Amino acid sequence: QPAAAPERGGKRADRGASGTRIRFYELLFETEKEVERVILVAVDDGTNEFDAESCLDELEDLANTADAVVVGRMIQKLGAINRATYLGSGKIDELKAFAEMKDATGVICDDELSPVQIRNLENALNLKVMSRTLVILDIFAKRAMSAEGKVQVELAQLRYNLSHLTGRGKEMSRLGGGIGTRGPGEKKLEVDRRRIADRISDLNKNLKEIERHRSLLRENRNNQTPVIALVGYTNAGKSTLLNALTGAGVLAEDKLFATLDTTTRAVETQSGANYLFTDTVGFIQKLPHGLIKAFRATLEEAKYADLLVHVVDASNPKRREQMNTVYKTLAELGADKKPIVTVYNKIDKDDIEMPLTKDNRAMETLAISAGTGIGLPEMIAKVEDIIKSFKKSIKVLIPYDKGQLLSIVHGKCEITASENKDEGYYFELYADNETENRLREYIINDRTI
Repeated sequence: QPAAAPERGGKRADRGASGTRIRFYELLFETEKEVERVILVAVDDGTNEFDAESCLDELEDLANTADAVVVGRMIQKLGAINRATYLGSGKIDELKAFAEMKDATGVICDDELSPVQIRNLENALNLKVMSRTLVILDIFAKRAMSAEGKVQVELAQLRYNLSHLTGRGKEMSRLGGGIGTRGPGEKKLEVDRRRIADRISDLNKNLKEIERHRSLLRENRNNQTPVIALVGYTNAGKSTLLNALTGAGVLAEDKLFATLDTTTRAVETQSGANYLFTDTVGFIQKLPHGLIKAFRATLEEAKYADLLVHVVDASNPKRREQMNTVYKTLAELGADKKPIVTVYNKIDKDDIEMPLTKDNRAMETLAISAGTGIGLPEMIAKVEDIIKSFKKSIKVLIPYDKGQLLSIVHGKCEITASENKDEGYYFELYADNETENRLREYIINDRTI
């Protein structure tokens, strides 16, 4: 007999191989994802370059990226952040009443919180208390796709958890979902300090291996072609620019930290020159030190690049403050002395103040739209001119019995013309000072040819 049609939540009959009737129940479970309803809180003590409202605007973007729903915000002006409770006692009472009215399940504070501040706020509010750092860590956990990214995220999570272990009593006992509980490090939240420290030690060894591997790749890569690193504030359009230049297919979303893993792609210019463009992790104000430390191997792509292209969201009214944040982060990475080209992106958007201010720290300041292609040919031409300016244009004639020098020519130089002549290999190329000295014996002038 044919099997009976299944009924929702009911039983279904079927026959086994032996012909005996087997009855079983089809159980249907419908799970509803728990949505965190959060209130954003900031203390304005006058020390932040960004105003408090702008900080909360960015924090709201972070919360939305972490799948939370913002139901309110609150700012308190204080001469200094309260070391015990972050907020003043009166503001805490006001926040508690506000949270009950909004049916909030948690609070996100715009600053890093100490374990004592977390414990005291949770006790006073009877709510989950989170910091900006925890939200950023959660986003990184969700975005990390590569094995390297997952190692880096877990290391940052564990360092954060180790430093906050004593202050997360209620949160540590929760097994539910939500911000701060997902990602490769989530199973480590309730282990003791010793086991966390052991795991951190193992991850540090993995990161050293990653750094060694990345260093080898960088050494081979830099011997062949100049490297241009795209740097900038998160969501400035770096991945969109890389896709526009190379067709890399990197995920480009209008969300913070859409890209965590670096991607490098080749670009050939109209003159035939080849360059490598590398997309990097976006920067943000108050970027947790633990993340910088964990992602140093990735972020240092900027340090070893030949040129930095600083991508700025021209449509953001706080672009100047964002640019300063990028430069501060570059300084922390030791990459602030690198030559820079600043490109104001998204100039196709409405309400952009023109003309755009020249970036005095950059060699050139350009206006582009990665989404529409406006200004990209001019940008590539300018990058090419700058890279060439770092090298000297020379002509060399290398005897055929000195063929071992060809590896230097092909590996270290940008070749613009080549020909096999009776006397040897003829090249027109751009070379740095070191390579020019090694080839000096074979440099020729036009009359020699």
